[in-house]
Amino acid sequence: MNLGLGRACLFSSCRPIFSASASLRTVKPQIPLFLRPPTHSASLLDVKKWHEWAKNLTSSVGSSFVEFDNGPDSSLLCRELNWLLEDALENHSSFHFPLSCERDGSDHDENVLLRTSLDDLYSLWKQRIEERRPFQYIVGCEHWRDLVLSVQEGVLIPRPETEKIIDLVGDIVSNNEELGQGIWADVGTGSGAIAIGIGRILGSHGRVLATDLSPVAVSVASFNVQRYGLQSVIEVRQGSLFEPLKDVEGELSGIVSNPPYIPSAHISGLQAEVGRHEPRIALDGGAGGMDFLLQLCNGAAAMLKPGGFFALETNGEEHCKFLIDHMQNNAARSFHNLNIVNDFAGMQRFVIGFRQ
Repeated sequence: MNLGLGRACLFSSCRPIFSASASLRTVKPQIPLFLRPPTHSASLLDVKKWHEWAKNLTSSVGSSFVEFDNGPDSSLLCRELNWLLEDALENHSSFHFPLSCERDGSDHDENVLLRTSLDDLYSLWKQRIEERRPFQYIVGCEHWRDLVLSVQEGVLIPRPETEKIIDLVGDIVSNNEELGQGIWADVGTGSGAIAIGIGRILGSHGRVLATDLSPVAVSVASFNVQRYGLQSVIEVRQGSLFEPLKDVEGELSGIVSNPPYIPSAHISGLQAEVGRHEPRIALDGGAGGMDFLLQLCNGAAAMLKPGGFFALETNGEEHCKFLIDHMQNNAARSFHNLNIVNDFAGMQRFVIGFRQ
């Protein structure tokens, strides 16, 4: 899990306290800013006054966030400011707002349409700088692979290294038609990113069951699934780990998961955007960060059909080697072809294998 944040390609599963049979709590998902209708208006001069205020606030950050917790510097924040403006303006291409924090010296007095009020823009950018609220929560979306996914408070922001899971699954099903026509599980789906990526690979030939304990995540994942028209391929279920999947025990062609794996003691030292704002339930993997990874390994043997594939994201080399040793020593008759796969940055990140 890369704990940094950014726009173009950046940044749950949970403890077994909620059964699949429990009643679902319905949570209305927030609509990403760029999808909202332009029902607000303001003079371009007032918009530029806001933009100038926001640039000045951003410039004051300098490198202080970097020095404090490796957070964003003012240059990245300026880019985010202009991305916010692009999402908020109904027709941003008609207006010139420089990508730097330099004044452009032009003023206009025409009205423009906005997807949120000018007061909200002041509030949102103040939250970004003063509260370190993640930019993805500010605009309500994250760009991941070729998707634009809705995200909001209570849902983990998908990271770029997790994209590798989609490539791994693509390689597997391209060489195994049977697995490509089976049932796959994305355990701890969060925003639904992995499930949607796999669902687009399987198409109408297969099926994806996406699970999460969090009612917010279930709502957001369902919204994203519907937005990409994959309701016939992906079913989102609420519950902890494998509890919502009891009806397909021993039948899964594949299990994938990006579970909580940050050691509990490390949460307080995370970048403010992550530690203060992203859901702890999607980050905290217990004392050593291994609680959910071990539960996933132990459950995979029962859930996968013979020849089924699994891919688990971990916190790095130490986790990967521990899981491989654990499965070889405690479930040697259950799995074969166990391997560690690097992420795009060359870090040992994923443990993969097959059911005997």
